[in-house]
Amino acid sequence: MSLQDLSEKLEQYVVEIINGQRRDGFAAYLRVVLFGLSRLYHSAVQLRLALYNAGILRQHVIGCFVVSVGNLTTGGTGKTPVVELLAKTLADRGKRVAILSRGYRSKPRPWWYRMKCLFSGNPEVVPPRVVSDGSRVLLDSGQAGDEPFMLAKNLLGTPERPGAMVVVDKNRFKGGTYAISKGADTLILDDGFQYLRLRPWTNILLVDSTNPFHNHEMLPCGMLREPIENLRRADYIFLTKSDGRDFHHLRKFLKRHNPLAEIIECNHVPKYLQEVTGDSREELTFLRGKKVASLSAIAVPESFNRYLRQLGADIVYQQHFADHHRYREGELSAFGRSARKAGAELIVTTEKDAVRLPELPAGILPTYYLRVEILILKGQEAFNRCVAQICLG
Repeated sequence: MSLQDLSEKLEQYVVEIINGQRRDGFAAYLRVVLFGLSRLYHSAVQLRLALYNAGILRQHVIGCFVVSVGNLTTGGTGKTPVVELLAKTLADRGKRVAILSRGYRSKPRPWWYRMKCLFSGNPEVVPPRVVSDGSRVLLDSGQAGDEPFMLAKNLLGTPERPGAMVVVDKNRFKGGTYAISKGADTLILDDGFQYLRLRPWTNILLVDSTNPFHNHEMLPCGMLREPIENLRRADYIFLTKSDGRDFHHLRKFLKRHNPLAEIIECNHVPKYLQEVTGDSREELTFLRGKKVASLSAIAVPESFNRYLRQLGADIVYQQHFADHHRYREGELSAFGRSARKAGAELIVTTEKDAVRLPELPAGILPTYYLRVEILILKGQEAFNRCVAQICLG
């Protein structure tokens, strides 16, 4: 078993304990340990925030408008499409946008390059990774990370609209300084709610309306990165995965913690099916009555499968890997054989998974990804005010 497999199995085991799916004696003991660790993590998070608020830890201000998009929980809120919508809207208004990402699980630079930078005496001279300059995608998903690569691919410029630059660096202040030197006038911090080192002018917080705060516990006993009361830092709150239902109680809960934030309800809406290895694009009606094999490695696979069923697909086989799993050719071949044996006519995956697929094995079933975009259901005026504020900044 590879180190990647071992790490993912351990991650999945802990997630099952957190979700209450494992209740054996050892799992119960480990849950007590995780609860104790979550109390320590809670204290550490709040101490760090207090140090920044007191000015003991320095919060940098950079020479352009910075907007942060993030969440309180670990993944699953549908952040990437919201970042894409915001970047496109700002670019349509004539802003030169750069998205700053840490490049989660991207491939590290070669060891010799890191050693050279270390012995140069100034590790900060290491330039950020430029995934896209707005007109070209310059790195693959392995080097960039799947989300930055997907954003870079979808935000390339057109004759009518400038593209968005995508820059990856754990030091977002350094990445932002680089982007400004290349002409950016608006920076979007992707997954930036906990990145306190760079001061945002606007904080956008995403909350999954179907499962807002999981079990209300902090990592590693729950899915919260910060205590719920910290949502008071948000200027705008996006309720994602809304479907038109009445979220009166959730809205009341959010307003109790943050009476000033404007709340915007939005949903992730499927648009079309795109062939992974070709140019073929199909309408959503293509799925109606089809026997489908579902493949995903995302935080909340249930929402993806729900989309497929709502579009009329009959899911005859499905497999879910750990979030951000990078597929191997052997895994894909085995999945293809099992899908065919189950009677599937095609394979459907997510757009985020599609950028992590290796070269498709010969003879595999036709493979598509589902393109999903954000639709604002309630609060369009608040979103317009948010964009106007950024443009005037």
